[in-house]
Amino acid sequence: MGDRDLRVSDTEREHVGMLLQRAVGLGMLSLGEFTERMDTALAAKTRGELNAVLVDLPGIRLQGQPNQAPPMPERPSFDRARPAPAPSGNTIRTRLSSVNRKGRWQVPPVLHLSSQLSGVSLDFTQAVMSTQVVELRVDDFCSSLTLIVPAEATVDLNGLDLIGSSANNKVRTGPPYGPLHLVVTGRLRFGSVTAKQPFAAQFRRLMSGF
Repeated sequence: MGDRDLRVSDTEREHVGMLLQRAVGLGMLSLGEFTERMDTALAAKTRGELNAVLVDLPGIRLQGQPNQAPPMPERPSFDRARPAPAPSGNTIRTRLSSVNRKGRWQVPPVLHLSSQLSGVSLDFTQAVMSTQVVELRVDDFCSSLTLIVPAEATVDLNGLDLIGSSANNKVRTGPPYGPLHLVVTGRLRFGSVTAKQPFAAQFRRLMSGF
């Protein structure tokens, strides 16, 4: 059995996703091409199938193929908003998964979120917070992040570094005056973040306008 027939792991698929993301940043791929190749990479079962999405990109070493050029260098602009390492108890890490935090969960003053190809929902409406101001440091790739906050909470998304992403803030930005002021910083690559109130609170606010 040759190297091309070997089965690939989620870690290898994730690595290829990062290489494709770098290629977009360097102008080698359009967002449409990136999406197509990511779909192929996620469905790949063998190393040959996985390498097929990289074969025409210069400067990328393919798994199981010697004498290739060295890997592409990191693009400096991607690193300027990289969150600092965090204690494991204050970090949510997710890969190709779905995470939903709700109810009376403990919220530290600084929370780190590292997600790739995932959907994350953080519901702060019943959460237990030790401070009024909470900083959420995000390192997100091809993921969606939903922030659900109490009616009087404020959310600041201005510290996010957006790369092919969207940020939608449906609540007040500040200054802090309610039970929670959530400050979101870090980087979002080809993903989305939405800050909103629970549906019931949105409905009451809508009805109060009549």
